[in-house]
Amino acid sequence: MKPALEGPELIEWLRREGRARYHDQHPYHLRMHAGELTQQQLQQWVVNRYYYQTRIPIKDALILSKSEDPAFRRMWLHRIQDHDGTAPGEGGLELWLRLAEGVGLDREEVRSCRRVLSGVRFACDAYVTLVRERSLLEAVASSLTEFFAPDLMSDRIAAWERHYPWIDAAALGYFRGRVSAARRDSLEAIEFVVSQATSFELQQRCVDALVQKTEILWHLLDTTYAAYVEPGWRIGATPIHGIAPPGTSLGPAGANTSPAGAGGLP
Repeated sequence: MKPALEGPELIEWLRREGRARYHDQHPYHLRMHAGELTQQQLQQWVVNRYYYQTRIPIKDALILSKSEDPAFRRMWLHRIQDHDGTAPGEGGLELWLRLAEGVGLDREEVRSCRRVLSGVRFACDAYVTLVRERSLLEAVASSLTEFFAPDLMSDRIAAWERHYPWIDAAALGYFRGRVSAARRDSLEAIEFVVSQATSFELQQRCVDALVQKTEILWHLLDTTYAAYVEPGWRIGATPIHGIAPPGTSLGPAGANTSPAGAGGLP
């Protein structure tokens, strides 16, 4: 039985896995940030990504329900409020609808989710299923893609302001808010993971959950890319960063590649 990694080693392992697989390198995002998307392609990304946004407070409510610790629940509760707001007209979902209006969409049409692709629904619902069926520790670890969100949000703001000047800068409020919020959220989550993952087996399970979350995010973009950017493009054709195939782990620093057990989407 392998001994548990020390906290800094575990954090490095999680960061390596997440960075290698993060969806910032997906062709949809690369084209978006290079200014190569049409208005319609931006709109379709906004429409489909909104469904993912609606799943976030649901998965966070599931995480809350798994904990017997009032201190943890108090700490995690703000994530639901961040997205749902504390009053009508507030929160991340409202900011996303303002983004939708900024790219020329009707907010009620976006809110209805009628135009969301079935493959996107599958991926987003898979995230809720992951959180529902895994332990509290694994569910929290799956959120650690937030490690990398601040850089992605900063790059996105700069790219949209440069390449899509027809979008009112005020519409980018969701992205601006997530720069600091995702940094705070990732620090809270990693502190919990390091304190609770007290064996190598538990640490491996945390990595597995993070790997599966990255696969879910890639599937969401694969589906929209094949539908709106390059019709006929085969979903899954682009390796995740070209480093490790789905269902495998890079392993801790200095280790050989080992099975991750994530096994792709459920």
